[in-house]
Amino acid sequence: MLARNAESLYWIGRYVERADDTARILDITVHQLLEDATVDPDHTSRILLRVLGFEEPDERLDVWSLTELVAFSREGSGSIIDSLASARENARGAREVTSSEMWECLNTTYNALNERVRAAKRLGPHEFLTFIEERAAMFAGLSDSTLSRDDGYRFLILGRSVERVDMTVRLLLARAGDRPSSPAWVTVLRSAGAHDTYLRTYRGALDAQRVLEFMLLDRLFPRSVFYALTQAEHSLDRLDQHPNSRVGARAEAQRLLGRARSELEFLQPGVLLEDLQERLMDLQEICREIGEAISTQYFHAAPWVAWTDAGSSSDEAQLEGEL
Repeated sequence: MLARNAESLYWIGRYVERADDTARILDITVHQLLEDATVDPDHTSRILLRVLGFEEPDERLDVWSLTELVAFSREGSGSIIDSLASARENARGAREVTSSEMWECLNTTYNALNERVRAAKRLGPHEFLTFIEERAAMFAGLSDSTLSRDDGYRFLILGRSVERVDMTVRLLLARAGDRPSSPAWVTVLRSAGAHDTYLRTYRGALDAQRVLEFMLLDRLFPRSVFYALTQAEHSLDRLDQHPNSRVGARAEAQRLLGRARSELEFLQPGVLLEDLQERLMDLQEICREIGEAISTQYFHAAPWVAWTDAGSSSDEAQLEGEL
C-alpha cells in the first residue's frame, strides 16, 4: 500500500473518532451546565477546554461560547467541524482505498453541517451533537462492513484505536481530582457511552474505583483503554512484514503499545486511585509517542533526491579530453 493512502486511512480513523468523542464529552457538559444551576459555567467550560487541548480565551465562557469553540469553530482549532473536514479531505485523496459508502457518508455529513449548525443555534446544541454521534457510528459500521480486512482496514482501525485511548484518558483526567463518591463519575460513563453497560456489569454499584476499572482495564468494553490498546497492538502485529520475531517486537510503536498494554494488564485494580493523574498523564504521553513512531515507521517517505547535472558543459569537456 502507498504510504500516502495508509496515512490517509490512519488519519480518517483518528479524525472521525475525535469528532465522535468530542461530541459525546461536550453533550454531557452542556446538559450539566443547563440542568444544574450550582455549576459555574466558566470554570466547567475551562476544565473541558483544557481536557480537549483547546486554547482558553480571555472572556468569560458559557454554554454557547463553549459550543462555538469546541463544535462550530473553523479556525483549525481541532473542533468537531474541523475534525470532520480533515477526515473528508483525507478520504477525498484516498478514494481508491476507501469504499464509495464510506466517502458518501463523510461527504454527506460534511455538506449537512452548515444546516445543522443553524438549527443548533435556534434549538440548542444537543441535536447537532447527536447528529455527529450517529454519523460517526454509521461511518464505523460502513467501514466494518465494506472494507476488506487488509492493510488499509488495519490502518483505519489503528488510527481509531490510538485516538480512542487518547480521548478516554483526557476524559478521565478531567475527573482525576474528584472525590471517589462524586456524582461526576456518572458523567464519565455517559460521556463514553458506557453507563448502561457499566450498570449491567457491576449490578448498579457505582463508585470511582469501579468506574476506573471499567474504563481503563475492562477487556470486553470496546471503549476501554485496555481494549483499544489491544486493538491497536493487534493491527500493528498484522501490519508487521516480519511477524514472530525471535527477539520480540522490533518496531518502536509496537514496543510502546506493548508496554502500555502490559502495565495496565498486570496492574492491581485496587491501586487505580493512587497516583491516578500521573498514570493518566503517562498514558497520554505514550499516545503521543505512539503516534510519532507510527508516522516515522510507515508514513515518512525517503527524502527527495535531486539528480546532479551530469550533462553540464564542463563534464562534457572533461570527457572529451580523456577520450
